[in-house]
Parts: sequence; C-alpha cells; structure tokens
Amino acid sequence: MKEYIQNLLTDIVSGLKNEKLLPENTQIRIMVENTKDKAHGDYASNIAMMLARPMQKKPQEIALLLTSRIPLNDRISRVEIAGPGFINFFASKEFLENQVNSLLKDPLLGVKPARTPETVVIDYSSPNVAKEMAVHHIRSTVIGDAVARILEFLGNRVIRANHIGDWGTQFGMLIACLEKKEQEHASSLELADLEAFYREAKKHYDEDPEFAEKARGYVVKLQSGDEYCRSMWQKLVKITMDQNQDIYRRLNISLSEKDVMGESLYNPMLKPLVDDLINRGLAREDQGAIVVYLNTFKDKEGNPRGVIVRKSDGGYLYTTTDIACAKYRWEHFGAKRIIVFADSRQHEHLLMAWDIARMAGYLPDDVLTEHGSFGMMLGKDGKPFKTRTGGTVKLKELLDEAENRARELMSDRNDGLSPEEKNSVVHAVAMGAVKYADLSKNRTTDYIFDWDNMLTFDGNTAPYLQYAYSRIRSIFRKTSAAPGAIKITAPEEENLLLKFIKFSEVVNGAAEKAMPHLLCAYLYELAGLFMKFYESCPVLKSDVPEDVRQSRLAIAECAARILKTGLGLLGIETLERM
Repeated sequence: MKEYIQNLLTDIVSGLKNEKLLPENTQIRIMVENTKDKAHGDYASNIAMMLARPMQKKPQEIALLLTSRIPLNDRISRVEIAGPGFINFFASKEFLENQVNSLLKDPLLGVKPARTPETVVIDYSSPNVAKEMAVHHIRSTVIGDAVARILEFLGNRVIRANHIGDWGTQFGMLIACLEKKEQEHASSLELADLEAFYREAKKHYDEDPEFAEKARGYVVKLQSGDEYCRSMWQKLVKITMDQNQDIYRRLNISLSEKDVMGESLYNPMLKPLVDDLINRGLAREDQGAIVVYLNTFKDKEGNPRGVIVRKSDGGYLYTTTDIACAKYRWEHFGAKRIIVFADSRQHEHLLMAWDIARMAGYLPDDVLTEHGSFGMMLGKDGKPFKTRTGGTVKLKELLDEAENRARELMSDRNDGLSPEEKNSVVHAVAMGAVKYADLSKNRTTDYIFDWDNMLTFDGNTAPYLQYAYSRIRSIFRKTSAAPGAIKITAPEEENLLLKFIKFSEVVNGAAEKAMPHLLCAYLYELAGLFMKFYESCPVLKSDVPEDVRQSRLAIAECAARILKTGLGLLGIETLERM
C-alpha cells in the first residue's frame, strides 16, 4: 500500500512538472509513513511541505491541489488534509479484505521476497576455544541468528560464519595442559569445566618454568604444522564446540559445525596479504612494524591514522585477520553484503579493517559492509550483568535458571498436559523468554536483564506472544467450522487486517536494517489487536451468523500464521497448547 501511494504521488509530481507548476529540476524524496493514530488515516505523507519551497506556495494550498488529483478507488476510500498540510490516506475495506484473503493463500503471507536475492555473510556468536560461553555471547548469537533467518526467508543466500577464537599463543599452554591431563587420566578425560581447565593451564604456565618452556615450544610447532600439536589443538576445538553446539541446540540457534570459520582459517592468508600490501605501496615499515596509514581516520593533530598489520616481532593483529576475513568472504562466497555482529566497542576497529580491504581492492565498492553493533547486557543495578560474587555468568547456568523459573511460572496452570508435554512447554517458554528479552530491544542500546519482566504473560514478552498464539489455536479445537472469505463487520477487524498487510513491510525493514526489534514490536502490537478483536467480536457464539463466523475464523487463522511465522523468524518456538 505504501508503495502504491508513493507511485501515485510520483505520477502526480511528474504531472506538475509537465504543466510547469513545479520546476523540472526539483528533486524530492516522497515519504509515506504509517500513522500512529487511526483518526489520522492509515498512511500519511508530508509531500506538500516538501514542495512548498520549489512551488512557492503554502503547504495547505499544495495539499489541496494534490488531493484533487488523487483518484478514489478500490484501494483508497478517502483522503484528508491535516495540520499544516499533511495528507492522510484511508485504506478501503474492500482493499483490506482482498489483500488478506490473498495473503491467506500465500506461503509467505504476503511478504515480498528480495527483488534481487543476494549472498549475505553474517558473522555472529564467535566464542573462544577452551572457554565456556558466557552471557556476553548471547546478544551476538541471538541477534545474528534472527537476522540470518529473516534474510533467508526473503530468498537471500545466507552464509553463517561462526568466527571462533581458535588460534594464538595461548594454545601452547592449552596443548601442554591437555597432554598433562591425558597422561594423568588416560582415556577417561572429560573437560566438563572448560573455565577450570583454562585457569589450570595458566597456573602451570605462570608457576612451572619447565611447563612454560614446553608450552612456548608447542606454539611454534603448532604454527609450523606439527602433526601432534595439530591433533591436540583439534581435540580442544572439538571439546569446546561440542559444548557450544549443545547451547545452540538448546536455544534453537541455526549454527552448526559446518559454519565454524575460526581465526585459524585465515592464519595462512596473513603473510601473503601483508606482503601484497607492502608490494603495492599501501603499507610500509615504521619502527619495525608494518603500518597502513588511513586518510579516512585522523589522529589528534589531523594526520592520517596508522593501523598496524604486522607487529615488529612478526606477529599479526586482529585487524589483519579481519582484512583477510573480508577478502575471503568476497572471493570465496561472492558476498554482496557482510554483517558482523559484535559489540559497539569494535566499531572503529572494523571500519579500519574494511577501509584497508577496499583500498587494496579486496572488497569491491558495491559490497556492503555493516557492523551490527550492540550495547551491553546490564543487571538491575545498571552495571554489567555478573554473578553475586562479581564473576562472569555462564550461559548454560543462565539457561538452567530460565527453565527453573519457567517451571515455577507454569506450575499453577491447569492445562491437562502430560509431564512430557509440560517439559516441552517449559523449555519453549524459557528459551523464548531469554531470546525475546534481548531481541525486543533496539540492539544499539544497553539493556537491563530482568527475570521478572521477561518471564511474565503480560507485556512485550515471549510468553505473552506464545500464549496469544496458543489461545488462537484453542479456538479451532472447539469448532469443526472452517475459515471462509473475510468480510469486515467491526472496527476491531479492520484494525487487525490493516496490521496483517504491514507484515511484509516490517519483515523487509528488519532485514534491511538488521534490526529484529522491529519485528518484535510488530508481533506485540498484532497480539494486542487480536486480543481486542477476540473480546469484541465473538467467533463461536451460537448467535453469530455462519458467514461472519467463517470470516472471523479466517481472521484468527491469519493472526496465528503471522505470529507463528514471525516468532519462527526470531528462532522462538510456538505452542499449540500451554
């Protein structure tokens, strides 16, 4: 509908130019927005204000001229002028009915797929080897996964890249510690507590000179491809990723083992890359280090900022790896869009790496690079979320706590579910609550982690949306009547239908901006509109005419399908019964 109105206004503006009422060189962006108040129509445009200067007329006078040229048809029932010259558009009931009747026959629920499907590489989650996933990993993991699902739904080819920290000097001490534990425990080795293992390795390294010397030797051997060290390193990676995959499965995250693209993948590329930068005059030596100077970034004196790509000791930096990442993602996958979900503190670092990649021609100008930045996860005290003792909260422990709290929340519900069904409900509610609490916030801001707010059936929460869906499904368990053609008989129906047809716009907006909270807000508003419809428009009462019943069942069916699809795009499970 927005696109239709924009095209309509574009044609009218062209007509004004042809009639010399508007200078031919006038360039304006025609904006059509959703209104917040139904009294102001369904859509509105400020085009009259935009044309005031070039036409040298008052906005209201221009608005009158424009509205006189807008034909009323089966899409637009009326047009009004408001305030200083806003033009408000009211969608016709017939149009809404036709749109939603068609939407119900469409597997994509009216969502327009990408005009030109692209290959998108999404870098997210990115835990470190030999460390357990902690709460600070959850934002990258759930936001990145939701965006991957949304882009895929729109027909894009999505490459998931789990850029794990699986390389570096620390692996010498980790290999030496793993060897020591294997010798002590033979084949019964289990690294259930990776954090304790890492601390033990560091303690040996700091306190035992012989261990430290062996560890340093193992670093050299690993980096030179020694078979023994490589096999031990692979064991560490496997132990870690097996535990991480358990977390991903539990949270319904679509990452798998094949999506792992760790730092080790890019390590062989770093020397040739730096040599290439030197040979082409883009990098030069400065006090033993190899540096690229960027005109796009300035120091305090206004001079180009230097970015080290190889240290004076021959070591490489994260920047070098990220340049190689960008190069690989273009050359290997043909990426047209690269999104990296990392916290906001990484912003300048990523921009510098991408600038160097573009300078070197490793990334064409038409490849879009985006930092999907996000804020911190805070406790109620406004400080980074920690345990009571000030330690890092392990993600597994947080999910355990979520399930315990969800079980309490569901304990007094007389739902007739079997113990197995109740366990499934508890799991879905708990995981949905944790994910939605994050996804429903604008990712660029910090957010307060609050158990009480996320695990409730009131407000903008996953349990509220899951319950709304199951409540709709319960309607169909009580009747054998089938949905029929939709005919609007009440304002609550009209409001709901108008919301249905905006699903495509919201999904596409969330994909374009990599902002899942836009979809969350839509689903919450949709559920609220459905509850108002359900309270005001009886569906199964005996005095409801059959054609009205079938229409309202179709409206309920559409609401359920959009809720299920929308929550699915967020990676949140819906439940037939709660």
